[in-house]
Amino acid sequence: MKENEKKEKRSYAKRDASEFNFWRAVFYALVTKVFYMIRLKVIYRMKVFGKENIPKHNKYVVAANHLSTLDPPMLGTIMPRPVSFMAKQELFDIKFIRWWLDWLGAFAVNRDHLGASTIKTAKSISQTEWVLGLFPQGTRCVPGTISNINKGFASIAKSTKCGILPIGITGTEKATHIPFSGNVVVRIGELIPYNEDVDVMVTQWIKAIEELTGFKYVESEEIQNAE
Repeated sequence: MKENEKKEKRSYAKRDASEFNFWRAVFYALVTKVFYMIRLKVIYRMKVFGKENIPKHNKYVVAANHLSTLDPPMLGTIMPRPVSFMAKQELFDIKFIRWWLDWLGAFAVNRDHLGASTIKTAKSISQTEWVLGLFPQGTRCVPGTISNINKGFASIAKSTKCGILPIGITGTEKATHIPFSGNVVVRIGELIPYNEDVDVMVTQWIKAIEELTGFKYVESEEIQNAE
C-alpha cells in the first residue's frame, strides 16, 4: 500500500506536455477567472499595475514574493496564460488537495532538492501555452521582508532558457471576509532577461521585488537572530 502511494506521489512530480490540455485549461479558467476574481475584486479590492510588462510569448517563468496561500490563484486571475505552480510534495498526500492541484496544473516538488523531474516538467510546460509559476522564497514570509530565497527558480530559468517575470505582491497576508475591506496590490515588473549566470538573475529578481513591493531584502540569519 505504501509503495503504491509513493508511486502515485512521484507521478505528480513529473508532468507531460499532453497533460496541459483543453479541459484542464477550462477548469483552471473557471476557478481563477471566475471564482477567485470575484472574491479578489469584491473582498480584497485587488489592484494590478504593469500588465503591459507581461510578454506576448511564453518564454518566461513567473516569480513572485510569497505572503499567503491566496497568492497562487491570485496570480492565475491576472495572467493571460494559465500558470502551472510548484507545490510542496506533502500536499499531494491529501486526496482532495491532490485532485484540486492536479486539475489546476500544479506539480509536486521537494523544496529541499531540485530533482531532475522538476526540470523535465518545466521544459514540458515551456512546450505548451502555459507558463511556469514559482515562489523563490519557498514558503510564506514576514510582510515587509524578502528572505529565505532558494536559487532553484533561477536554475530552472537557465535550464529552460527563459526570462523571469518579477511580480510584487502586498496585502494578501491580511485575511478578511468583509466586502471591500482588503487592500491587495500586485505590481508586475519588467522581464529579467535569460542569463547563463544564475546569481545575476537572483540578484536582479531581489532588486525588482524590493522596488515593486517596498520590502527589504533580509538575510535568513538576520531574521533568526531577531527572533
